[in-house]
Amino acid sequence: MNGSGVLYLGLRYLRRNRVKTLLLLAAFTLVWLLPAGIGLIVAKVEAQLRARAVGTPLLLGQAGSPLELVFNGLYFTKPELATLPLREVEAAAESGFAQVIPIHARQSAGTHRIVGTTLDYFDFRRLEIQDGRQLLRLGECVVGAGVAEKNELAPGDAVISTPGTLFDLAGVYPLKMTVVGVLAPTASPDDEAIFVDLKTAWIIEGLGHGHDEAEALDEDQKLAPASPGDTAVRLNASVVEYNEITPENAERFHFHGDTADYPVTAAIVIPPDDRKAALLKGRYTKAGGLQLISPAGEMDELFATVFRVQRFVLGLLLAIGLATLVIGALVFLLSHRLREEEFRHLRHLGADPATLRALVAFEAVFVLFVSLLASGAGLALIHFLAPFVIGKLLG
Repeated sequence: MNGSGVLYLGLRYLRRNRVKTLLLLAAFTLVWLLPAGIGLIVAKVEAQLRARAVGTPLLLGQAGSPLELVFNGLYFTKPELATLPLREVEAAAESGFAQVIPIHARQSAGTHRIVGTTLDYFDFRRLEIQDGRQLLRLGECVVGAGVAEKNELAPGDAVISTPGTLFDLAGVYPLKMTVVGVLAPTASPDDEAIFVDLKTAWIIEGLGHGHDEAEALDEDQKLAPASPGDTAVRLNASVVEYNEITPENAERFHFHGDTADYPVTAAIVIPPDDRKAALLKGRYTKAGGLQLISPAGEMDELFATVFRVQRFVLGLLLAIGLATLVIGALVFLLSHRLREEEFRHLRHLGADPATLRALVAFEAVFVLFVSLLASGAGLALIHFLAPFVIGKLLG
């Protein structure tokens, strides 16, 4: 019997026993795919996290979890992080040891983080305006490429912030912001962020507000004087704050108290050399208060733990894979036993022993080859989808 005959009989046998064949294909595909897939995903996550961490020299934040500070300052994913006052950021900048860029990443618009910062951030991250212009005044925002694409935004459109709670008893209203620019794609968390200046971020948080001039309001919108001779004008809760900043009302937005006491969640610290970095770190070595960390160092510790877990998981998968291969070999042996009657008829028809051995081997080779192809396709799919999935997780 020639090769075409072996191929024909082998395929007919597999088709007749399609359930067993599909189960074997699925089992062997998982044996190859799971270890390689886990390794590929971990490598992709590590590459993306390390790239941004290595590009950020130091992060300043309130004492607490260093890893949470990294994820807020670099990926904007920890809005509940404890804040530090702006005066601490200004003090670090005034030391002359580094450039300091404040970050306020607590509010959102839908699923996108609103990031309050300064124009220095765009220079530091090398973010370029693809369409429109840069931030100039209160109430304006610049959106990342991913935000613009998903929401079909362009300069002139508007974005509305999402309230922290459904019923905001503090009277903080969603802010309607004008999109003035769209950033060029960067394949980083910046693509999924909405950037505003710090004062706009504070207004969204309710720390700044705008309303009509107090003296021009009706008497029913004013509170009675606290004492005889008190000339201060106090407003009651009927005075509704603006939810949009326009050129006409921008001057009426104001902040109470010293803005140096207002919060930021993190600050990017960029020393010019290692000496000044060491001097600056020395200022934040005491327990409590503030912390100055190296994002790259925190990523090293994180992935040291991840790799330990990965080795343990891969060891388990190896044991399961070996067991699967043994069971597969047993299935092939039992299949050979069950086909004795078939082989006897083939011998009567003139098939030689080499042909019979080829028929036995065909099933095993087919399952192994197709399972390898399927696992390769799975790895290609993981490689293609990984950046999008990782971006979603970090966004």
